[in-house]
Formats: sequence, structure tokens, C-alpha cells
Amino acid sequence: MTADHPDRRTFLVGGAAALGGAALAVGGRAAWDADQGRRGAASDGSGTAAGTATVPFRGARQAGVGTPPAAFATVIALDLVPGADRDAIVRLMRIWTDDIERLTQGRPGLTDTEPELALVPASLTVTVGYGSGLFSAAGLDRLRPAWLSPIPAFAIDRLQPAWCGGDLVLQVCADDELTIRHAARLLVRQAGTFATVRWVQRGFRRSPGTTPPGTTMRNLMGQLDGTRNLSPVDDEDLIWHDDTAPDWLVGGTSMVLRRIAMDLDTWDGVDRPVREAVLGRRMADGAPLTGTREHDEPDLEALNDIGFPVIDIAAHIRRARTADPGQRFLRRGYSYDDGPGAGGPDGTGLLFITFQRDVTRQFVPVQQRLAELDLLNTWITPVGSASFAIPGGCPTGEYLGQRLLES
Repeated sequence: MTADHPDRRTFLVGGAAALGGAALAVGGRAAWDADQGRRGAASDGSGTAAGTATVPFRGARQAGVGTPPAAFATVIALDLVPGADRDAIVRLMRIWTDDIERLTQGRPGLTDTEPELALVPASLTVTVGYGSGLFSAAGLDRLRPAWLSPIPAFAIDRLQPAWCGGDLVLQVCADDELTIRHAARLLVRQAGTFATVRWVQRGFRRSPGTTPPGTTMRNLMGQLDGTRNLSPVDDEDLIWHDDTAPDWLVGGTSMVLRRIAMDLDTWDGVDRPVREAVLGRRMADGAPLTGTREHDEPDLEALNDIGFPVIDIAAHIRRARTADPGQRFLRRGYSYDDGPGAGGPDGTGLLFITFQRDVTRQFVPVQQRLAELDLLNTWITPVGSASFAIPGGCPTGEYLGQRLLES
């Protein structure tokens, strides 16, 4: 990235007014770096193992997909400003590449005006994706994947434009909220000349150390969410593109985000046996109603004493399953909650984030089955939907998306 700095510094100096005096921060950043070298460790308690943990940024794949999910996530969709072309997108990607590499390793961005806030990386990852509109703006429609298009409308959808679409996406994850807020704010500010924010969605999971590693997350309905999930190690062929894909997509994937509102007020009135019949699993341990442990294979043929299926024909576990092993995807969901009484009917729910090689082949058929007949649909409503192409990673010497943008 060293060779890219002169171009970026020229841009920052030339665009100082637009970036609120960011050019003035460059000199200050150099002095701050030198000062930190003299002082050593930060004095704000950032020396704990959780705070200093880092995730590598450089590599064949972007972090934040196969990486163990962090406690918090902020997902930001942006729209390119009118007239933004390929050259503008390249400049943005160079800036983001530099800043993301710094931030994820616990160092401030080049024009960071609050550098102390960058000292706690807390396993920060930033994943960058491209919506359909970016390919058109860059004059690269010929390279747009066939699966990168609006997801078909499903019968249960009540989509709100405020939670749909986007030309670019930033998925910012970490085990510390302040780390995320600082990184997200800096990256959005740096994009101000090129793009505007379309929507922001924030979610959470259990914090590190509160449950054993590998524990399946619970959503706000109390349900274990993601039991039959893909393994980033064992199921690579269902997640990432290999060398049969276009060069820019090798090591890449696709991202779907569905914002799913939950009607917890009426769910609160449902007793445990009914909840378990709806899900087809026990609430306590996630075991199928025909098993004893969470990861037991459900027996969909089992009948009860009066001849009815133990697992209802419309239970969520049954509708989500298929005999086609290719209809699976990696789930990285996060709960969201605006607080009691806040946010209206969309105030509480799940950010259903998935990664898969092919949205049309893997994701859509499962969602169609669930939309057609799933007892859980009484309490959940999709209100947002967006999909993005996640380009391959960023080896040393490259910027994000370089193989696409220089095609």
C-alpha cells in the first residue's frame, strides 16, 4: 500500500473542505504515531486479551465470513452519488483498504481525528460487498453475477424500502461496541465524497466468555438459531468461489441480509409445548422432538401414539430441511432490539445474515419453502432484504476489489 499513499494524500489535501479539514489531521497523525511509540501501551485499559485480539485483514478471503462471529455487528449500506464512476470507486477502495487494515490491527486510520478510539481492535473485522448498482456505475455489467439481483418477493414479505438495496455494504463486527462505532463512523466519513448512507442496521449476540466456544446463539424468541449451520472449514464449496469463477470472485462469496421482525408480544403468550411444536425442537437444548441432543438428526417419519407426526408437517425444522445438500448456507445472524415500546412492530427481531456461493441455487429455494408453509410465520415478518457480491480477499499489495475494478 505504500505506493498508494501519495495519491491518497493528494486527494485529502485537495478535498480538505469536503472532509471537514481531514488534510490537517495527516500531519497530526504522524505526530500522534510518534508519541504512541514513546508512551507504549494505551492507558485506557485496552491491554486485556479480548481488547487486543486482532483478526488478519490480508489474505485470499475477506474476514468476517468464516471468522467466528463477534458479539456485535453494524451493517451499513451505501449508495454511490450520481456521477460516481469506476475511477471514483477505485479511489474509495484504496482509502478503505488502507483504513480497514489499520483499524483491524489496532491502529488509527490515516486521517483519524480520534486515534485513541482505535487502540482496542477487539477482533474487529470489516467485510466489503458490492450491490448490483456498483457494477453499472463502474461499467462492469458484463461481470455482474447472475445471482446478484433483488431476491424474489416471498408471500410473507412486508418489505420496507428503508431496509432494502444498496450499491455498497460494510459489515463491521467486533467484540466491543465502541470499536465498531468508531470504525464505522470513520469509514462512512471517508466515503462522503463518493457515497451516501442508505441504511444502518445494528445487532448483537452473547459477549465472549459468557458461553462456551461453539455454542449456538439464541435469538430473542429464546430459540437456538443456527443449529444445522455450515462449517467454514468443512463446507468451503458451498460458501466460497474457487478458481472456476471469474478471477475477482475467487475466494469471494455472496451475502444476503434479511431483516426479520418478531412479534414478541404475542409469542410471550404461547406456552412451551406450542413453541416446541412450532419449531420442531425443544426450547431448552435445541434437540429435535425426536432426539435427545441439539445436533441429533430429526426423525421426520416418527408418529405419536395417535398416529400424527411427532414433528408437525409445518414445523420450522421440517420446512427448512431438504434432501438437496446444496440448499444450505452459512448463517451469521444477530438480534436487534430498539427497546420495550420503541420502534413499533419492527422494533425487535433478527438480522438474518447468510453467506453462500450462489443465492439463487442455495438461499432462495429454502426461503420459498418457509414462506409457503411454516408455523413460525405467525410471529415473524421479513421487512428488509438486500444481497451483495463479496469479492475475494486482499493479498499484500492489492486494494479491495482490485481484480474486478481493473478488469
